Amino acid sequence: MRIVKLSSICDIIMGQSPKGDSYNNKNEGYPLLNGAADYKGQNFKPKKFTNKPTKLTKKGDVIFGIRATIGNFAFADKQYCIGRGIAALRIYEDRADKYYIIRIVKNELSKIIHRAAGSTIKGVKKEDLTEMLINLPKLETQKKIAAILDEAEKVRQLNKELIAKYDDLTQSLFLEMFGDPVTNPKVWKRYRMDKACLKVTDGTHDTPKRLKKGVKFITGKHIRPFVVDYDNSDYVTKEVHQEIYKRCNPEKGDVLYTNIGVNLGTAALNTVDYEFSMKNVALLKVNNEFLIGRFLEHFLNSPNMKEKILWIASIGGAQKFLSLTQIRRLIVLAPPIQLQNQFAERVQIIENQKQQAQESLQKSEDLFNSLLQKAFKGELVK
Repeated sequence: MRIVKLSSICDIIMGQSPKGDSYNNKNEGYPLLNGAADYKGQNFKPKKFTNKPTKLTKKGDVIFGIRATIGNFAFADKQYCIGRGIAALRIYEDRADKYYIIRIVKNELSKIIHRAAGSTIKGVKKEDLTEMLINLPKLETQKKIAAILDEAEKVRQLNKELIAKYDDLTQSLFLEMFGDPVTNPKVWKRYRMDKACLKVTDGTHDTPKRLKKGVKFITGKHIRPFVVDYDNSDYVTKEVHQEIYKRCNPEKGDVLYTNIGVNLGTAALNTVDYEFSMKNVALLKVNNEFLIGRFLEHFLNSPNMKEKILWIASIGGAQKFLSLTQIRRLIVLAPPIQLQNQFAERVQIIENQKQQAQESLQKSEDLFNSLLQKAFKGELVK
């Protein structure tokens, strides 16, 4: 197996944005791809066109994001003008298999991102690509490796799709049992959040020093819909934690709710029974006379309700933010507790099945990564 530079097996085309006065939205000229957000998979949705193209792709070129979103590989299905957020590889097909090369470039880009962890990565530079080293076996071997990796990728993708279906099932169950939370077609009782909860507060507004060990410190970045990433939390000293915990004491069964940042308006049930501290996260301690945590979590994350809440958060300023006053004034539905408990039981069954799918996904991820590393070491195909 030879080690070569990426630039020796393809032309590397770095995007360059046309002048602003050349843009149009009348589908005249060349479609413009400014960044990875302008396409998803092989579904291209350019927002602008230009009659004065700068850098053009050819059909079959490998394109990918190099700035705000790094990666998102696709094959150009026709000519596109590419802006600064996109690069293209025109692979010499007599030397390299494009499916094999995509795998290697993806892996090398992930290393670049990993090295930049904790700092702001402005984007992938041309020299990152031209100097990128590629393990290059014979062309026939490259194609065999790409085929094996594609099969492993299919298994991984099927597991991801199964998990997504379980999420859709839970959402459908909520709508079936309770209806749209905004229009309330089933005419459930409604209460202000501060009536339906025993406590509505939030974590510290300060920025304590983060540690590598200590008491777990959860921020908005650790909250995803229905999930708290406890494993990758930050840490603070016991003394800092105790001071924060006096005001904001999350306990098992409470709902954690982001009130600022990119994950604004995201709810997750607290499923652990140990203490931790929070910042940029509100604490909703439900009153079980009106609500259970699992119901409130799904109520807040339901698409229509979240859209309404984000609109509330956008009023009065450029930075979206939910104050405690706004959260306390939110109107929540309160169906009969027995019905909420039935919902929680059904959700738990779905969650158990989803957990099995997540375990299968992890195994398929581990298998794929193992095959990938063997491929790059020349150990996958002899």
